[in-house]
Amino acid sequence: MDIKHIFVVGAGTMGNGIAQVAATSGYNVTCMDVFPAALEKAKATIGKSVEKLLGKGAITEAQRDAALKISYVGNMDTIGQADLVIEAATENPELKLEIFRDADAAARSGVILASNTSSISITKIAAATKRPDKVIGMHFMNPVPLMKLVEVIRG
Repeated sequence: MDIKHIFVVGAGTMGNGIAQVAATSGYNVTCMDVFPAALEKAKATIGKSVEKLLGKGAITEAQRDAALKISYVGNMDTIGQADLVIEAATENPELKLEIFRDADAAARSGVILASNTSSISITKIAAATKRPDKVIGMHFMNPVPLMKLVEVIRG
């Protein structure tokens, strides 16, 4: 599958960093959070971050512009457009399982569902879906825009 659109669930520190890196890497990105204030803060944080990185010559103007085009939404209604879903919600097992059940039901078949969890079993998360073979861990390091490292975990 050709990945062009990434849907990030969770707009906190990790989620907005993942969204920023995905956008500056050339992907269309949607950042989702149920809290409007989190989305506003993510947008401001990303804007400030890309301006700083541009000023240091770490990214190009095109990369900055791509990050400024991230879509911010309050629900999973558009998750069906995504080629990859990355969950970056708080480390709450029940919440993550609910997110994965919902994402599994709404995402196209074949789409990989990834979790940024650092402590919850990927096998347990995958078991909450009908596509356990398409669930992985993608543990990004903080701060995501500066740390060029991601741990990929299979269940």
